[in-house]
Amino acid sequence: MQESHDYRPRRRTGVSKNFYFVSMAIVALSGFVVGTRQTELAAIMAPLIGVKTSTEALDLAVVQKAYRELKANYDGTVDSSVLADGAARGMVAAVGDRYTIFMDKTEAEQFSKELSGEVTGIGCELGVRNDAATVVRVLENSPAAQAGLLAGDQFISVNDSSVEGLDSSEVASKIRGPEGTTVKVAVKRGEETKNFSITRAKLSDPSVRSSVENGIGTLTITRFDANTAALTRQAAQGFVAQGVKGVILDLRDDGGGYLDAAQDVASLWLRDKVIVTEKTNNTVTGTIRTKGEPVLENIKTVVLVNGGSASASEIVAGALQDHKAATLIGEKTYGKGTVQKLIDLPDGRQLKVTIARWFTPNGKNITKEGIAPDTVVQLTSDDRNAGRDPQLEAGRKIF
Repeated sequence: MQESHDYRPRRRTGVSKNFYFVSMAIVALSGFVVGTRQTELAAIMAPLIGVKTSTEALDLAVVQKAYRELKANYDGTVDSSVLADGAARGMVAAVGDRYTIFMDKTEAEQFSKELSGEVTGIGCELGVRNDAATVVRVLENSPAAQAGLLAGDQFISVNDSSVEGLDSSEVASKIRGPEGTTVKVAVKRGEETKNFSITRAKLSDPSVRSSVENGIGTLTITRFDANTAALTRQAAQGFVAQGVKGVILDLRDDGGGYLDAAQDVASLWLRDKVIVTEKTNNTVTGTIRTKGEPVLENIKTVVLVNGGSASASEIVAGALQDHKAATLIGEKTYGKGTVQKLIDLPDGRQLKVTIARWFTPNGKNITKEGIAPDTVVQLTSDDRNAGRDPQLEAGRKIF
């Protein structure tokens, strides 16, 4: 998420649908694969790794040997295409970068649906808190909300199978399933264990919500998807039409999304300013500037952030902070400042690979440092359970 340095994220080239995005901290990936003939495996594997033959760029001798031994000795049926997926997945995982991943067709389709807000599940977003998969947001009127799940709940098991030690992506994949089916989850809430049986449903979750109260416009962005730019600009124009005296941009627990959406959002406040610099191997390889009319340029703004604000959220927050266009309130952000390229592979598979790192306009390394708020305000589990939001209240006091 690198085809050119003018950063037109969704431009297509050749047979590969390549576009830049700053990946969500919460991505649903799951599964492992298992696999007929040595030549079949080579024929399937070669295009997956981008070579014309099995020996052009990568020595597949070890893979072929393992395949022959499986075929000869495994007590069961093996499928060469499934084994090829497994080999590709293992090779990508061996890079050791949690954001560089291989997706089979099902996972790629699910990833696309998640980023567009179209997904079937129980209606909660997960992140990692204290080394545990934790609920960071519960969608209003979702099955999770109706069952009583709360932000801050830490998952212990799914369908009676322990998920301790698994990351949020793995837990999310276990929770997800067909519409109308039921999933059992156990969570830790404080010192208590809570058990829920929740029926999955089709979910619709727009990425932008807005409201105006007492002359203050509140703009909440939950992810940066294909619709975020248009929805955000529409809300901003509404704020201007209503003559708001200030704007609160809530990026808490927003795990990121498309880079061009982040560019469009920052452009609502900044006129022809650099919002982020890309570096590969410590060499500057590109910069991204704002574009269009900054309709909120002269309106006092507060940005709310926390440990779940990642990636595209950090780009927007960091740019507004560095250019002194907003005051940041809350907690230090996640620190995910890498950019990925999404590449189409044969038969609906996809590869997401890290190609660069992002730095704020003032040179801050987002990955190493995250974004520190101007004013630190904690929001505890007790606050959430009591329905209190001291961060939002602190933002309102600015006006």
